[in-house]
Amino acid sequence: MGGAGVVLLLLLAGAGAGVAWRPPKGKCPPSCSCSKDSALCEGSPDLPESFSPTLLSLSLVRTGITQLKAGSFLRVPTLHLLLFTSNSFSVIEDDAFAGLSHLQYLSLASNNLETLPRFLFRGLETLTHVDLRGNPIQCDCRVLWLLQWMPTVNASVGTGACAGPTALAHMQLRHLDPKTFKCRAIELSWFQTVGEAALGVESFSYQGEPHIVLAQPFAGRCLILTWDYSLQRFRPEEELSAPSVVSCKPLVLGPSLFVLAARLWGGSQLWARPGPGLRLAPTQALAPRRLLRPNDAELLWLDGQPCFVVADASKAGSTTLLCRDGPGFYPRQSLHAWHRDTDAEALELDGRPHLLLASASQRPVLFHWLGGRFERRTDIPEAEDVYATRHFQAGGDVFLCLTRYIGDSMVMRWDGSMFRLLQRLPSRGAHVFQPLLIARDQLAILGSDFAFSQVLRLEPDKGLLEPLQELGPPALVAPRAFAHITVAGRRFLFAACFKGPTQIYQHHELDLSA
Repeated sequence: MGGAGVVLLLLLAGAGAGVAWRPPKGKCPPSCSCSKDSALCEGSPDLPESFSPTLLSLSLVRTGITQLKAGSFLRVPTLHLLLFTSNSFSVIEDDAFAGLSHLQYLSLASNNLETLPRFLFRGLETLTHVDLRGNPIQCDCRVLWLLQWMPTVNASVGTGACAGPTALAHMQLRHLDPKTFKCRAIELSWFQTVGEAALGVESFSYQGEPHIVLAQPFAGRCLILTWDYSLQRFRPEEELSAPSVVSCKPLVLGPSLFVLAARLWGGSQLWARPGPGLRLAPTQALAPRRLLRPNDAELLWLDGQPCFVVADASKAGSTTLLCRDGPGFYPRQSLHAWHRDTDAEALELDGRPHLLLASASQRPVLFHWLGGRFERRTDIPEAEDVYATRHFQAGGDVFLCLTRYIGDSMVMRWDGSMFRLLQRLPSRGAHVFQPLLIARDQLAILGSDFAFSQVLRLEPDKGLLEPLQELGPPALVAPRAFAHITVAGRRFLFAACFKGPTQIYQHHELDLSA
């Protein structure tokens, strides 16, 4: 026991001069020497309940005690000083010192402790000193709570140095910065399967309830799913007949719900539900002479009005902008004719609407909204053979994820005049590279027809996407689109697959400091 501890023990022993020491059964507990209101124990003492409930100080040295369970000292609530030194604990539980509302000095020095439970000091409001020196503390996420706790209490803490990991060995705990610890992790685990294959998936909210719509070409339908609160699973709510559908794009306007069903063959259609309690019904054939082979559809707002843009992959057709006019949506502009567009992406740059079109014949082309029309602004360099593009925003910047089936997929960042290459990612067999913001995490999922789909997360410090996990099991079979939805306080990821069933994963947050 250090000199300071001896001094405090003596001071506290004298502080309770008016308290009578009454050992149980008229004797001091074994292996202890007892004065009027203090006890010094070595060897193997009895449990704390053997001591007087009016004891002020207790020193336990080389006792052989291996466990401190919650509430171990409830029978000695008057303790001002408690010293545990040179012991070897296998278990210390949260709230081991619960009830010690007068405790001022606590020493856990040289007890072979690698970590401490995060609620060990809960309720110890009177502490003025905690001594943790001489322990082989592992400075990983398990000590984060301690680093965050130390500045918040009116107590000095003797913490000693880190025994590990190697990068932090011998560093004083008081010199560690809690902000450098990455102790929050996420995980996507399988939750449910929806049997039929799908090319697209979209989330939307209608009448305050989240929904999902799947484009299922082989089943010939747009399938709308909703959450079943009693079964705690997703279930079908309604289906729209749409043979060879490639995209089902929802739009909610007040009580009305619209769904654009872009069909590879046989014409694209608009379905409408005027209000709650009604069923969706086909209301309009969409640009039958222009949309000959749609490949993608996107929703965007232009001058306060909702519009759809449908990318057409046929040589004879053309990508078409359809805007609302009265009860329906009608062609406003043909874009990018003869380029066999495979993908459209609506985004905002410099406060103005933009449209990015990817095609099989040239680099992606960026259009901006000017004078009631989309005008070509620039293309994207170093981006040949781009199948699809998706954007996201982070830290005030706009990023693009560009999908390439052969070669590396790419991440680009807008510099104010054009998109410039930021990162390359191996992606053989990829048809989708999709960013998703789930909770606080900016993710991007790179789907492959030949390998596991990779989940990546944006690391703000580096500004790069870094691998997080492989998605599965079950493995995705030819993934084509992803969407996420929050319902009943839970977050889910939908993965639409072209050669297998749609898989649903649940998003979990893990606290590694627990």
